[in-house]
Amino acid sequence: MKIAYLTTYDVLNQAKWPKYQSGLCAAGYFLARTLEEQNVKLDLVGPLEAKNTLSTRIKRRIYTSVLKKQYYHWTDPAVLRNYANQALQKMSQFKSDAILCPENSLPISYLDSDLPIVLWSDATLYSLINFYPYLSNLCRENFHNITAMEKAALDRCEMIIYTSDWAAQTAIDAYGVEPSKVRVIPWGANIECDRSLNDVNNIVEARNNKTCKLLFFAVEWLRKGGDVALAVTKALNEAGLPTELTVVGCHPPESETLPDYVTVIGYINKSTADGRTALDRILADSHFLILPTRADCAPHVLIEANSFGVPCLTTNVGGIKTIVKDDVNGKVVELDTDISEYCTYVTHLFEHYERYKALANSSFYEYEIRLNWNVATKEAKKLIMDLI
Repeated sequence: MKIAYLTTYDVLNQAKWPKYQSGLCAAGYFLARTLEEQNVKLDLVGPLEAKNTLSTRIKRRIYTSVLKKQYYHWTDPAVLRNYANQALQKMSQFKSDAILCPENSLPISYLDSDLPIVLWSDATLYSLINFYPYLSNLCRENFHNITAMEKAALDRCEMIIYTSDWAAQTAIDAYGVEPSKVRVIPWGANIECDRSLNDVNNIVEARNNKTCKLLFFAVEWLRKGGDVALAVTKALNEAGLPTELTVVGCHPPESETLPDYVTVIGYINKSTADGRTALDRILADSHFLILPTRADCAPHVLIEANSFGVPCLTTNVGGIKTIVKDDVNGKVVELDTDISEYCTYVTHLFEHYERYKALANSSFYEYEIRLNWNVATKEAKKLIMDLI
């Protein structure tokens, strides 16, 4: 089977991945690599250029400076038609059996092809409007273009795979997508994992059961709930459980006074050997990943934590409940949950530490049987082959 692998970014050139899309791009890389390991030939169709026009430049200036609205040129039909033209020109050099887009609806919204098109995404763009900060306060033109092009893209697809039940249901509800062509397959971790159950058991046994180590690993402090993670850490210490918080990927506001038990690491480059080693050590030492996120789809970091036997404390937003199951690989609470509920959960497990160790090992088991690239690609490969 030969698949035209359609992305707007260069799958193989991490140096050119947009920082704000690093998770999506890394997922595309790991997905491509795993498919090739399973003897699927990939014809890489990307990168594509989102060409600005005089019209989009003028619109941006008017919307942002005068009307104080968000405007994105990549929603413009001319830009999206150009995406399709670039893709078709590149695909004309290949003899692919199907098209797989592991991104979002943009590259396929105007893509006319006789090949079956499969979209594999973590969300509809519609579901992110007024949910993610960057898609809030959109101008009306952007909103109309996004919904129109996304419906057109989903109608073109022979099959749509989402990484969560939430994302799948949003597509069905918002666009009337036929449920029979929608599947749910979570993605894997955006880090290397060759750990065995025995390896993880040793990692869990090596953790200090006297001091609770929480890890907040995120690129945005406020959206991902860094303030809540800090409040939980303070409350646990005040309740008598020595607790440390390590912050990776971002920085708290400068106005935030941090106690000594908070360590801010900042950005770690996972593409370097030193970065991977540092991150592996931090994950292995942590008792919990705490991610009280306010807006998310299906964060890879939850799966990355599970791959080290680290349970996740997180919130019921987006598609997280597809990833984290209560008392199996962590705990999901509501957004308005009081800090005390986090503390009660953590304290109970530390008071009954064998239960914590069981949860940690169960977290890795979830990764092994359900939340990894091998499992995901085997299922998707079979589904795509059935379309050819």
